[in-house]
Amino acid sequence: MKKTALIMAGGRGERFWPKSRKNLPKQFLSLTGDGKTMIQLTVERILPLVAMEDIYIATNRDYKALVQEQLPELPEENILCEPIGRNTAPCIGLGAIHISKKYEDAIMMVLPSDHLIKYNQMFVNTLKQGCEIAEQGPNLVTIGITPDYPETGYGYIKFIPEETDGHAYAVDRFVEKPSLEVAKEYLATEQYLWNSGMFMWKVSTILDNLKQFMPSIYNGLQIIKTAIGTEEQDSVLETEFTAFPSESIDYGIMEKAQNIYILPGTFGWDDVGSWLAVGRIRKSNEQGNVVNGNIITVGTKNCIIEGGQKLIATVGLEDLIIVDTPDATLICEKNSAGDIKKVLENLKICNRDEYI
Repeated sequence: MKKTALIMAGGRGERFWPKSRKNLPKQFLSLTGDGKTMIQLTVERILPLVAMEDIYIATNRDYKALVQEQLPELPEENILCEPIGRNTAPCIGLGAIHISKKYEDAIMMVLPSDHLIKYNQMFVNTLKQGCEIAEQGPNLVTIGITPDYPETGYGYIKFIPEETDGHAYAVDRFVEKPSLEVAKEYLATEQYLWNSGMFMWKVSTILDNLKQFMPSIYNGLQIIKTAIGTEEQDSVLETEFTAFPSESIDYGIMEKAQNIYILPGTFGWDDVGSWLAVGRIRKSNEQGNVVNGNIITVGTKNCIIEGGQKLIATVGLEDLIIVDTPDATLICEKNSAGDIKKVLENLKICNRDEYI
């Protein structure tokens, strides 16, 4: 069966401020030191499985030019521009109807654009296994990341060890982000995986589930589908998509559906959720500092320092994040990295949109 992919690339990347901005969010930045942006790396790693003409990018319409610039070989009609953010269920539905317009049925992989994978071949092998399970029937397949510490920032998926289909396990339930104590309990049971937000299914399967569990979105998608390729495509998309509720695929379908399977992922995954991830994906020096730019450190330990041509000198600092851009500088304790979004909230309140 034909393999296709939908890459979700509409996020704002607010926790990577001030480098990630409204006009250049995280997925279009290079954070790995090799010059390739995150969305370029995402496309590159799935090309052994999916032809470029069968890769779709769902993004904010403000980012269409960025997608074209960074992925010049991608067909323009494969850039699906959402008129407004409506979470993952409408986003995935939009991708599904475009694929169903092109093919009678196909395997559809759904991948975020801002994850990093250390072992690409292991990742591709996992995707292959997931596609095989998806092709066998009306199965919804996801990838769970094997946890190695009690993370409170991720959702979890409980699997049933006794119910296995080859490499995959039947899913018991999806659970929200836990407290630290609950996360420790999850880790101890060895029956929970981190929710990666990666999925595989047949287009017909996800559309059937949308019809059953989210009929208002399904009906709107069918109206959009009839307009694809016509002069009314943009106006119909604007009307119907804007009317959709903002709902995640997890809440809308995965928590209610049957035939859900999970593959454990052990391929060096990182969701690059904040500046703390830079400390994980780049090499640190002997003092534990991860630096990029024109940097001098004296008595500085375990810091992440991101700069440019301007000299940044630090003395006697520890456990800080320092990010310098031409018009804004961030100085943040590592344990407060999750509060960087509050800076943007304050900027919005003060109408200082030029810094957002």
